[in-house]
Amino acid sequence: MSNEFVKISGLCAKISDGGTDKEILRGVDLEIPAGEVHAIMGPNGSGKSTLSYVLAGREDYEVTGGSATFKGQDLLALEPEERAALGLFLAFQAPVELPGVNNANFLRTAVNAVRRARGQDELDAVAFLKAVRQETKHLSMSDDMLKRNVNVGFSGGEKKRNEVLQMRMLAPSFAILDETDSGLDIDALRIVAEGVNSLRSPDFSALVITHHQRLLDYIVPDRIHVMARGRIIHSGGPELAKQLEAQGYARFLAEAA
Repeated sequence: MSNEFVKISGLCAKISDGGTDKEILRGVDLEIPAGEVHAIMGPNGSGKSTLSYVLAGREDYEVTGGSATFKGQDLLALEPEERAALGLFLAFQAPVELPGVNNANFLRTAVNAVRRARGQDELDAVAFLKAVRQETKHLSMSDDMLKRNVNVGFSGGEKKRNEVLQMRMLAPSFAILDETDSGLDIDALRIVAEGVNSLRSPDFSALVITHHQRLLDYIVPDRIHVMARGRIIHSGGPELAKQLEAQGYARFLAEAA
């Protein structure tokens, strides 16, 4: 498989804020080879979450320059559902609640939509329940969560576990985790990290967006990138996380000024 599994070149994007266009991404360059997990850290407002939204195809962001390819395909030319079918998954910082939508039905519909797009047979109710119960057990989740409405009344930790459940059932080849560790206690963090780590393989890559070094103690990345002012300003190995935790971003911001 090509080393350019995910390739982002000069990516620029803006959003309309109160009628005024606000440029957020200002030339992001990033390559993630197949089988690698990369992390992005950076100050608030640096564009980390915007990058994840643009890659996933959120329509309120307008790409104004650059390119993004995934498995050799022009990611920016695809609709969000086409990106998902290709193997992209985004775990949100704040998972949305869907009142009136049963969690199991929602998940089965999503799984079968992706399976159809990949030319695979759909899962019937029996096969789906068998598969999803194996995953809930792996994530220390109660089967009762499958009977509830999507994320309604879920604790912060339950919402994040539910997203990891979705990720494991959808079996993406590229997962973006946008501050998945936000609001998690240490036990929930460990379970979520184990759910991600169990997917690691030569055909799976991930981009982990976080403010905190502690998540990277459990999901150890191959590379860490520092993002500021809408672009990547520094990259290094996994040891960079502890350096940032101890020293902050000031040095890298000064060097990039």
